[in-house]
Amino acid sequence: LAVGWESGVATAWAVSLGGCKAVQSTVDCTGRWMISVPGNLRGDTEELLLDDNTIQVLGNASLLSYHQLRCLSMTKNRLEFIEPGAFLSSQGLHVLSLADNLLFTNYSLTAAALSVLPALRTLDLAGNHLTEDMVSVLVWNLSSLKSLSVARNMIMRLDSSIFVNLTQLLELNLEKNYIFEIDQAFEGLQRLQRLNVAYNYLPCVVEFGLTQLRVLNVSHNVIEWFLALETDELFELEVLDLSHNRLLFFPVLPRQSKLHSLLLKDNEMSFYQRLPNGTSLANVTVQFLLIDGNSTNVTTVSLWDEICHSNLSSLRLLDMSQNQVWYLPEGLLAQMPSLTQLKLNQNCLETFHLLEGDPLDTLMELDLSQNQLAELGAEVGGGDVLPNLQLLNLSSNRLQTVPPRLFTHTRKITTVDLSRNRVNLCPQPAVAGDAESLPCVDIRGVKTLTHLSLAGCGLQGLGGRPFQGTSLIHLDLSDNHQALSGDLEWLQDLALTLQVLFLRNISLSSTSVDFSGLNSLVRLDLSGNSFTVFPTSLGVLKLRSLDLRDNCLPALPLDVARTPLGKSLQEVYLSRNPYNCCTLGWWDALQRVKGLRIPDGREVTCSFASRTLSPRALPEPVVQSCRWQTADMALLYLVLALPTCLTLLVAFAVIFLTLKEKLLKMVKNQCGMSSAY
Repeated sequence: LAVGWESGVATAWAVSLGGCKAVQSTVDCTGRWMISVPGNLRGDTEELLLDDNTIQVLGNASLLSYHQLRCLSMTKNRLEFIEPGAFLSSQGLHVLSLADNLLFTNYSLTAAALSVLPALRTLDLAGNHLTEDMVSVLVWNLSSLKSLSVARNMIMRLDSSIFVNLTQLLELNLEKNYIFEIDQAFEGLQRLQRLNVAYNYLPCVVEFGLTQLRVLNVSHNVIEWFLALETDELFELEVLDLSHNRLLFFPVLPRQSKLHSLLLKDNEMSFYQRLPNGTSLANVTVQFLLIDGNSTNVTTVSLWDEICHSNLSSLRLLDMSQNQVWYLPEGLLAQMPSLTQLKLNQNCLETFHLLEGDPLDTLMELDLSQNQLAELGAEVGGGDVLPNLQLLNLSSNRLQTVPPRLFTHTRKITTVDLSRNRVNLCPQPAVAGDAESLPCVDIRGVKTLTHLSLAGCGLQGLGGRPFQGTSLIHLDLSDNHQALSGDLEWLQDLALTLQVLFLRNISLSSTSVDFSGLNSLVRLDLSGNSFTVFPTSLGVLKLRSLDLRDNCLPALPLDVARTPLGKSLQEVYLSRNPYNCCTLGWWDALQRVKGLRIPDGREVTCSFASRTLSPRALPEPVVQSCRWQTADMALLYLVLALPTCLTLLVAFAVIFLTLKEKLLKMVKNQCGMSSAY
């Protein structure tokens, strides 16, 4: 109890002095507008966070009280330099972060201060406007460093002198500089494992020979060539990121490596042995004349040799998306028996062949979307095709069908995207064998399939129960204007499993479909249709998400918040409908529902007398006018008639009293009888 009380007192004391927060041996002074390091913090502080302040100088006496300091972070200050004796009392410092400061101002003084830190392991100098010469001076005596970041500086050229003393370095971050040349800068870093040179201006990487490196990121440069050193030595390289460059050819990789991820996205790669016009360059050769002293050698090589001499047996991820590939060389994928993810989307592929017994037995994800595929070839016999495939993306191609029984031979398939192809689903055949003769895709009986996208396929109705025998959870039929025309018995096959249904822009009207049978549905997208009345069948569903945007709804039911739908909804999209400002009772009811989000609530508008208004803040005159418009008409007529009736009654009374005697005499004369007075 005493220990706990003392700890509480210490924490409160730390908070009250300087506004810092102390938790055990960590003190957080982030964003306190401090101009110097507070000197009254706990003496046993091991981690001190001074980020986002206005400190300009770290003086010799700034850290005198903190002998046990292990981690110091001063990012986003205005630090110009560190005095040479600032760390003399904190030589056990392991981690130092000085990112986003102004250390270029007097870097030599800062270098002298850093030189007395024999235990420093991690140093962050990112965003300090440092040149390569400044970096060299700053890290010259830091032989204990294991991680160094000099990202977001002004480094342009690296040579062997800059990191020469960093013999223990494991990780180096050089991203977002202006580096255009690297001349043996990493040769002495024998323990370097992770190197990041992304977002620079490197034009090529040749004679790559860092055998100890595990991860190399050279993405977002202007690299046209990547050539590894020709040696049989084993490279430890596991991840190579060459994405977002200007590669013209498939990289020349190390012959022996542990590469498991090769990222080549967004380049200009193609293969050139075969040209689109049918010309083959397979036999085109070139001769090299090598003169060495008195000896002359002539070497003949095939100019467009596509044989990959690298061992890619450990490769699991290959991303070649967003290139100019229109075919794959024969045998290329056969060299990747461990491949699990293959991304070839956004290329120029016209055909792709799947073979029974293909070496891609381990493939789990295949993305061929946004190509020009008119044919997906497959040789399907008694065995399985891609037996471990789980995701197949064929969207945005020119396919009209896929090989018969393809999905019955991919026994683990869960997700198929056929959107934006001109495909139809095979109906229930009336005669055995009819389904195979039709240009359609047959998914019936594929029990593993849970996610299917058929958006924008031009579906002409879904008769014949095309989903029979499936367990679909997610179905997208958007942008098919006639998808729900005709027989809707197919809904019965999905009633127990379907949870997400997208029906965007399919010309649905209020009476087209009865949703009440889809009891498992939790998300429904009906945006971009022609609903003029809220579908009553939705009221019994227990949806969590409903999208009604871009319809023709003037209002929702007044009792929508009291239905099972209103009680279960967690989010609803309502914008871009012509709501009537005078019938917004449903809107007020939804606002009172606890836990219900309307993400596009600020975009919801209503109409009143050719004006477009926000239901969140209707002007008072509009509210009053709406009250008159929505009042009970019988009561309104009564109110209007009452003054008229009263006026007539008063007029009649006045006339009667004025002419009373004359009227009585007239009656007496007419009747001829005397009256007793």
